[in-house]
Amino acid sequence: MKLSNICIPVWSLGWTLAIVVSAILANSSRLQAADVTRVEEDWELVIGTPSLSSDAPQVTCLISPVENADSVYATFIVNHHDEPSFVAGGLQLQVWNGKEILGSKRHADQAVLVTPGETIRWTQAMSVENGNLVFETIKGVSTTWGNFGAEGALKVGVPTQLQNLNKYDPRVSIANSSVSFAANRVQSLVLKRVRTYSAVGLIAEDPNPRIVHPKSQ
Repeated sequence: MKLSNICIPVWSLGWTLAIVVSAILANSSRLQAADVTRVEEDWELVIGTPSLSSDAPQVTCLISPVENADSVYATFIVNHHDEPSFVAGGLQLQVWNGKEILGSKRHADQAVLVTPGETIRWTQAMSVENGNLVFETIKGVSTTWGNFGAEGALKVGVPTQLQNLNKYDPRVSIANSSVSFAANRVQSLVLKRVRTYSAVGLIAEDPNPRIVHPKSQ
């Protein structure tokens, strides 16, 4: 049979196209409707030469559920505490609303950094759970403090009216995280990976590293 004799009804093509378009739109709608309920940031800090006498270096990493750091946010403090007063060494998770402290949790071990070239890794997370905004530091690994962040040791929850974390932006984390003291004693501070989750599971994973220190020229 010649190809010229094959005839596909126009109405059939129309229905096929309509089905394909409907499927694409439905899938897109489901993706847009998937609210973000949890965010995880994987961080890596590489120390250069620390100083025991000056409690250096000191690092602060921030995470916020919205597009700025003007309202509620959390900071993870490395190698010092400053709430309610300054203490050398250790680790502390703080939750703030603007300039008002809402809560904090510190690691039991208050050791001070002393190991040259030490690499510290942790995951900074936040989630919306039953009317609470929960911040936590988990999966921490270091030479100075060993493994940290297990079983809610660095976890703080505060009441919230937020229903999701859809306004989370990693650029806010980068802009507000820093080596807050003795930057010359740090080789690098990098946000290595970001994951977002809905109530049913992983939505997306961004493996692109974002460098906080040293700043690119």
